[in-house]
Amino acid sequence: MTDVTVIRHSVAGEKFEILVKPDPALEYKLGKRKDVSSVLVSDEVYTDSNKGTRASTEKLLKAFNTNDTILIIEQILKKGDLNLTTDQRRKMTSEKRKQIIDYIAKTFVDPRSHLPHPPLRIEQALEQARVSIDPFKNTEEQARDVVEKLRTIIPLKSENLLLEIVVPAQYAAQSYSVLKSNGTLKKEEWQNNGSLKAILEIPAGARANVIDRLGSITKGSATVEMVK
Repeated sequence: MTDVTVIRHSVAGEKFEILVKPDPALEYKLGKRKDVSSVLVSDEVYTDSNKGTRASTEKLLKAFNTNDTILIIEQILKKGDLNLTTDQRRKMTSEKRKQIIDYIAKTFVDPRSHLPHPPLRIEQALEQARVSIDPFKNTEEQARDVVEKLRTIIPLKSENLLLEIVVPAQYAAQSYSVLKSNGTLKKEEWQNNGSLKAILEIPAGARANVIDRLGSITKGSATVEMVK
């Protein structure tokens, strides 16, 4: 049945399973859904759902310190491993792959040119290195592992830049949130006329994105210069 999948969870050597609806269960695991009942196919806890073997009260008490089925199911939902459908895994892996490529492009540069590699070049290197992507693993944490594998194919270096930025008063407040979200403000000075002068530290690969965003907000009136 394509409308049913399993979440498995091991506690003290014992395995427990619950039957769930694939898409609602994934939404729950990703924090997009809170209603437990909308996720479940049944409120039974199994030791082997294929055989229909239900977990005994004794095993549940020993593993979860309660025989409250809803509390037990909530623990399994939160901590257990969701058996993704083929389509879910493909979509999640593809999205995570894009996130990793974007992170590498913004955070690492080619040490020879001090410019970021184009996303297409990074994607080709991923294929050459035959890198496996974990759809659930944190993007930044996983990207650091991926970079080590890609270094045999393309040169990558984490490099930061300091930018001196001046934003006219009418765009200062809106630009400030962009600066905060794209790097570390090492210095900020609010001028008497309301304009903002700041020193921003960013990954070298993010330079073009920061300049483009500031240019869009300030209609090209902000000035950006590298601090040597």
